[in-house]
Amino acid sequence: METAPLDGDVAVITGASSGIGEATAHALAENGATVVLAARSEETLTEIADTITATYDTAAHAVPTDVTDRAAVDALVETAVEEYGSLDLLVNNAGLARGDDVAALTDDEYRQMMAVNCDGMFYATRAALPHLTDADGTIVFLGSFAGQYPRPSNPVYAATKWWTRGFAHSVEARYGDDGLGVTVVNPTEVRTRFNDEDGTAFEEAYDEAEVSRPTDIADAIAFAATQSAPTVASEIDMYRQDKFSEF
Repeated sequence: METAPLDGDVAVITGASSGIGEATAHALAENGATVVLAARSEETLTEIADTITATYDTAAHAVPTDVTDRAAVDALVETAVEEYGSLDLLVNNAGLARGDDVAALTDDEYRQMMAVNCDGMFYATRAALPHLTDADGTIVFLGSFAGQYPRPSNPVYAATKWWTRGFAHSVEARYGDDGLGVTVVNPTEVRTRFNDEDGTAFEEAYDEAEVSRPTDIADAIAFAATQSAPTVASEIDMYRQDKFSEF
């Protein structure tokens, strides 16, 4: 019987309660990984973990976590390592957008975007790095088209994704010699609940044939996770086919 590509690997996924994070948990489990699911909703995470355990021949573990809470993120990584003995993959997926107009953006909206999209990725990366370098593991960062090109509709969100991309590739440069693989996956629009608190969720704003599905991005993340030294998929762009027609 052929061994699954990620058989024996342990993966932590932030923002795993819906959308790209949930789809990624399924994609990694299907490839044999043990998945540790992190998000704020314990009930939803537990349901997803139970479904994964019942569907694939692998384990799934729900760890309710607010990525803006440093101690909670440290505990998430410690739980994964204590429960399963190692950590091979971190998927830094948690992120959100708030507001759209810089002039009207409140302090709370600004700080929430920075806390989730930047601080959360830093906390998770810092906590996971010693274990990932021990395992010659991988970090996948969820970037964005908005982290590569200007985003007039939400400059602060774009800035957090430019931060993500810059941080990710600088970590890649610093720790590549230590056996760490780093990938940034950059989607354009994806049919998820993204934007649901401040506007129309993308899953409602776009028809299925118009933009990417969460499973499309999850497949890219799984591809990145299956690469091994000396090769790394440093950056994967998952664009809507007609995206550049807007320019």
